[in-house]
Amino acid sequence: MSSLQFYNTRTRTTEKFIPQHEGAVKLYTCGPTVYDHLTVGNWTAYIYWDVLVRLLEANNYTVHRVMNITDVGHLVSDADDGEDKLEKGARREGKTAWDVAKFYGDDFLRGMERLNLKKPEYITKATDYIPQQLELVHTLQQRGYTYQIDDGIYFDTSKFSTYADFAHLDVDAQKAGARVEFNQEKRNASDFALWKFTPPGETRDMEWHTPENLLTEPKESRKGFPGWHLECSAMAMDLLGHTLDIHTGGIDHIPVHHTNEIAQSEAATGERFSNYWLHNNHLKVDGTKISKSLGNGYTLDDLEAKGYSPEALRMFVLQSSYQTEGNFTFENLEAAKRRLHNWRRAAVLRHQIHETLRPAADTMRTPSYAAIGALVETLNDNMNTPEALAHIDKVLGNILVASPATIDRLALIEFIEKIDSVLGFNLMATTADISDSQKQTILERRRARDDKDWKRSDELRDALLADGIQVRDNAEASSWEYVE
Repeated sequence: MSSLQFYNTRTRTTEKFIPQHEGAVKLYTCGPTVYDHLTVGNWTAYIYWDVLVRLLEANNYTVHRVMNITDVGHLVSDADDGEDKLEKGARREGKTAWDVAKFYGDDFLRGMERLNLKKPEYITKATDYIPQQLELVHTLQQRGYTYQIDDGIYFDTSKFSTYADFAHLDVDAQKAGARVEFNQEKRNASDFALWKFTPPGETRDMEWHTPENLLTEPKESRKGFPGWHLECSAMAMDLLGHTLDIHTGGIDHIPVHHTNEIAQSEAATGERFSNYWLHNNHLKVDGTKISKSLGNGYTLDDLEAKGYSPEALRMFVLQSSYQTEGNFTFENLEAAKRRLHNWRRAAVLRHQIHETLRPAADTMRTPSYAAIGALVETLNDNMNTPEALAHIDKVLGNILVASPATIDRLALIEFIEKIDSVLGFNLMATTADISDSQKQTILERRRARDDKDWKRSDELRDALLADGIQVRDNAEASSWEYVE
């Protein structure tokens, strides 16, 4: 098997993957902020990272994975300005922020199940890790990286000499653009909040006592809440240690969220925060950014109402590289649905080949066992899902036109199982065998056709269609497939 390699944002090169500990991978995935239903754009990232986990496991790694649920502290600007997204969601729905977080957090977990996403070893909520976050602020304070202003405790980026390196930031340009900076008390435009204070005279649904040892003079009692960036560092390091093998997220996280995670984590520990950083590109809809005002933030429920399964969305997403900007259209989704249907047509053939039938030794078998190994080989090259799907198309396409005598049933089953295990398509589960009575109906229909009893043949065909089964005829025999 070829070595596994990824494009590493940290080094801007494609590198051979070498974990810290043989046979094990420490992986952190930036999870959702649970203030609304996730859209196809949100789900795209989690589909890619699901394939990443499956690929690591296919390469015999045990994956120790943490994925957070951000249920506090993510402000609408993605930086330090504006309203907390959970508080905004609470106002929109007339609920508490706690209720909003619970409802949409549960909705996210149900969506993971619908999309057949592998559940991480740890799914952590920011509100469950407040003590760890405060301890991280205390560590940074002791190391001289923090300062306090009216609205919170901030990280001083000028004291972290490599702050600009990860995202290749132009800090001087940031300073020049900060003449009308919202918060004039910040020392540097790039400084970010570790802990935000509840504004005087206000009460938040989600707020915690600020420990006195974090406050500078005057040490008046203050309530507050964590910064979005702080949460990920605290949860990742608490469960996975100071250094991760892989950290994943969207490219929009690079210049702010991930840059700030690196700064606070490495300032606190003196160690590299993550060896490999993988980032997925954006998904647009009809060439346009996803926006509620445009009504193009389609959810899983929206797609299913239009007749598209979660597996069809998975197929659509994986038709593009995780590094390529995607464009969602219903025409593209329809093409993905047809592609999935063809795969299922091939998968059901395993039920129509006698279990004891094996191709003769001198017969060209399909699929070959080499084709099975080639699937993982293709994915090992920076998770190349478009090429992997093209490989599957070729193998299953050959099966669909092959004589049954040349199909190796056991190899076909193994190939389908490999597709399911590394790409998560559930082909085995969604192409179960038909009943004995339905098989008998197909035989009766074949006899009716042989007898040229077209009326009876059509009646039996319609009965099968009513059960969601379509029959295909050729000169030798009749085969069946599911109608979608």
